Amino acid sequence: MIADFLAPDAPLRDWDNDCLWHPFTPMSAWIKEQAPIITASDGFFLQDTEGRRYLDGISSLWCNVHGHRVPEIDAAIRSQLDHVAHSTLLGLASEPSIRLARALIDRAPAGLSRVFYSDSGATTVEVALKMAYQYHRQKSSDGEDRSMFLCIGNAYHGDTLGTVSVGGIDLFHRSYRHLLFRTLTVPSPVALRVPAGHSRETWLQHCFDEVERQLRENHQQVAAVVMEPLVQGAAGILVHPTGYLRHVRQLCDRYNVLLIADEVATGFGRTGTLFACEQEQVQPDFLCLAKGISGGYLPLGATLTTERVYAAFLGDPWQGRTFYHGHTYTGNALACAAGLASLKLFEDRHVLQNAALAATVIRQRLAGLQQHPQVAEVRQRGLMVGIELVLERDSLTPFPVEFRIGHHVTLAARRRGLILRPLGDVIVLMPAPGMTPELIGEICDKAIECIEEVVQNALRRLASGSPL
Repeated sequence: MIADFLAPDAPLRDWDNDCLWHPFTPMSAWIKEQAPIITASDGFFLQDTEGRRYLDGISSLWCNVHGHRVPEIDAAIRSQLDHVAHSTLLGLASEPSIRLARALIDRAPAGLSRVFYSDSGATTVEVALKMAYQYHRQKSSDGEDRSMFLCIGNAYHGDTLGTVSVGGIDLFHRSYRHLLFRTLTVPSPVALRVPAGHSRETWLQHCFDEVERQLRENHQQVAAVVMEPLVQGAAGILVHPTGYLRHVRQLCDRYNVLLIADEVATGFGRTGTLFACEQEQVQPDFLCLAKGISGGYLPLGATLTTERVYAAFLGDPWQGRTFYHGHTYTGNALACAAGLASLKLFEDRHVLQNAALAATVIRQRLAGLQQHPQVAEVRQRGLMVGIELVLERDSLTPFPVEFRIGHHVTLAARRRGLILRPLGDVIVLMPAPGMTPELIGEICDKAIECIEEVVQNALRRLASGSPL
């Protein structure tokens, strides 16, 4: 009976091990490590089945904005439940989705005037890819068959086949390489490691020049450039130099190529402004939003685009210019109600000002790691932080992969009541934009403790020849 599965004394750990397959998780190790089973939350804390509390140092995978159980968002969802939880945008309209679309357009970079909803970060980029391709085919009477996309090295845009095609993280994507469409790639404009024959300065200049060369030589086949503005998140919090985003925008204009700005991770205050594009006054042709769009409450995605793109899809129904794409839960009423409440909290709670103060706290608290012999680099843009750990700083020699240094830091963090999740041996701190500076400081202090503990333990094991 279903009641058996709802019993408070249900064997959740056994059922988790027997029934669930967790994402991005080596399941044989998962079963041994017994990660916390979260049952409750309060503010910026999570609580597990054992009653242990954890400070949420990664915003529940980079999506939480104002904390958990936020009264205003809770109330908005409850109020919407009194009307309708979900209908559809296929053949019907929905009040919350209309209101949120208007609010997003009002706050987005100028020129963006249309909102297409979906339900995750990957789907927002997938929508943009398909729209960009179809746009070029329909923009004029003769059209253009532009089937190529220009991508940034080490990119991550999601796990659908289209977004994997424009991704560049081999660990995630190599298994599917025979299923993907062909793309062009330019090097990521970061200079911790530079190829032989280059200095930091010449390598970064090469990265700028490569975008121009590829577009100059291939613009007639390229539908769009796809990029994460300012910071490449899943690549290890790779921070781009000032001016790179603006440079790409100018080249797109010169060669009549569209620009897709994937702000799934960087949007909603993560880099210091509501949208990262604002910092270089860039107006993309597509703005892809998810994660923080609902305050971290419910799955929701939005692809914003321009009137120029939208107009290419207009015509009599029999002409077949329609964008044939959609999702069952597109524009879900509960998610859109949460999104509206979240946007209002940005204003009511002065979230962006708080995020700026929090970023300063992070920079100050982590300053001592800048010269740590096992820290290759501390990378930060706003509230997005990556601390890359290495065996030897000067040579950038990594720890042996089997040591799983980043993972062991997260285990040490759990013991201290802190939730972190690494990207390989890059320790990621991603506090919520609404988190207090005091809690931000606590995250930083505990992260430093965990790094020191795990690194010293690894060095001792290496010296003795023992496994970690």
